[in-house]
Amino acid sequence: MITGPLSRVFALNPAGLNWHRGVAVLDAMLVPLIVFWAIGYEQYLLSALFGLLFAGLEDPGGTFAHRASYIALFGLAGAGLTALAFGIGAVAWGWLVLAVFAVTVVAGLAVVFGVHRFVAAALLNLWFVVALALAANLHHHTRVTSHAWAQALAWAGGSALWIAAAFTGWLIRGRGVRPAPIAEIPGSTSRRGLTRPVAGFALIRAAAVAGASALAFGLDLPHGYWIPIAAMVAMKPSLEQSALVAAQRLVGALLGAVLAALLLLVAAGEHGLRLFATTRGLEAVALVLFMHGAATRFFNYALYCAAIAAGVLILVDLPQPSHYAAEGYRVLWTLCGVAIGLLTVLLAGLLAKPSAKGPPQSG
Repeated sequence: MITGPLSRVFALNPAGLNWHRGVAVLDAMLVPLIVFWAIGYEQYLLSALFGLLFAGLEDPGGTFAHRASYIALFGLAGAGLTALAFGIGAVAWGWLVLAVFAVTVVAGLAVVFGVHRFVAAALLNLWFVVALALAANLHHHTRVTSHAWAQALAWAGGSALWIAAAFTGWLIRGRGVRPAPIAEIPGSTSRRGLTRPVAGFALIRAAAVAGASALAFGLDLPHGYWIPIAAMVAMKPSLEQSALVAAQRLVGALLGAVLAALLLLVAAGEHGLRLFATTRGLEAVALVLFMHGAATRFFNYALYCAAIAAGVLILVDLPQPSHYAAEGYRVLWTLCGVAIGLLTVLLAGLLAKPSAKGPPQSG
């Protein structure tokens, strides 16, 4: 039985378990999976999956015209970031670090345009880091050909697929106003002032993610891109989040990395037809992990982070053949990324204290 602080991290909310949502996400993601299996361009699968998944998360609900226009703009922004990430994946590592810093700062400052737009920016920020990691992996460590325009098109196609799914649901349900499919995502678009703590936290967080990227790309560490991905997943995106949520993100990132490393061991030492079959199987497992993430988002945040992190890391590393020594690197770099995330959370807490009004609040 789990007791103490871990009991809070792994506390379960049965009302938050939503298998209908998880199955719906899996059904939608099977479309790009089968399409890319059929045409033989699996290197574009991750872009399409994230375009679909994040468009669904950002669906604001309302009239179909409003939903379609909002998701289309979100999809275009994501396609632009995708093209940028894969376009600079082969350049000097300093440019990668600069791009990560700039995108993360802008995403952090998006809170002034409302919580919903801040969530959208945070999702795009996470995808940009993942896309850079995948681009660097494809350019430097594999012989798989990848075109930036095709990756951007795959992302846009994933977003368009969600619009098509929303249109189908709108027709079936009587063409009325529909609520947001992920009702728990904040929908507020009320603007707020840009305060010094908010700006300071955005800069600290951007510096941390850029520093993690510099370690990974500058030192050309084997599987080093797990550092910025783990740091990004582990860090809380806003200053207002509680210490409990921060701890759940940290624990979830570590559990997801360990799970991904163990699953990638299945492909170690395989060749030919067995490697092909194992790779296809791991892609399907990654989709199942995403399904569990969608279902458990409000059941337990640590389990949600673990499922999403594991799915992402599996899909990022599949183009690169695995071996037993690689698993040690993957877990080690994840620990480094989690440590960077933890230090950033602590620094953010110190930043928040001088600006606090009244008695301190417990985390």
